Amino acid sequence: MELKAIINDSLKRSISPEDYQFLLVDYANSSKTSGPDQKEDLIQYTKLNAQRSKRVMKTTAFLAELTEMIQTLPKQTWLLITETWCGDAANSVPVIIKLAALNPAIDLRILLRDENPMLMDQFLTKGGRSIPKLIALNESSDVLFTWGPRPEELQEIYWEWRNAADSMPYSEFHLVIQKWYNENKSEAIQQELLKLLRFS
Repeated sequence: MELKAIINDSLKRSISPEDYQFLLVDYANSSKTSGPDQKEDLIQYTKLNAQRSKRVMKTTAFLAELTEMIQTLPKQTWLLITETWCGDAANSVPVIIKLAALNPAIDLRILLRDENPMLMDQFLTKGGRSIPKLIALNESSDVLFTWGPRPEELQEIYWEWRNAADSMPYSEFHLVIQKWYNENKSEAIQQELLKLLRFS
């Protein structure tokens, strides 16, 4: 199946940002998580993510240049692939939701990774199904740009941890990731999206 057909098929299973936020909170309150794996650690991450997502949504302020650029964009569809348990998503998905809301010409649709493997496999990161992944499309469903799964600086930190022979367990490393996000306050995400939008 060609990419555009995969995209159009996946869109049928997509949900609105509002529905995704409701789903995240509902899962957190019900001690569940998205995806087929209902492990306790993923459920706990979903609960943490509901809190973090709410905080990021409330506190994020956008760069003036990014706000201006977003508001002048022509009609686009943004597909955002994620899962409720994803720690990176808790810090970037609310930023993207809030950003897309600045321009009614941007139709943001959210898809769950494990329900859309064919789409996810078109946008792998070094062969892995890493999320979140943002895919921007024009009216002809051509890919304008992609972003994710995390800011470039943090991605390098992740690769160093992943490739280290004596790396700490993820239960500890995810605290390093969260500390980075807390200190960066979405500046890296905004700068990277601004750069992508300039050249798309």
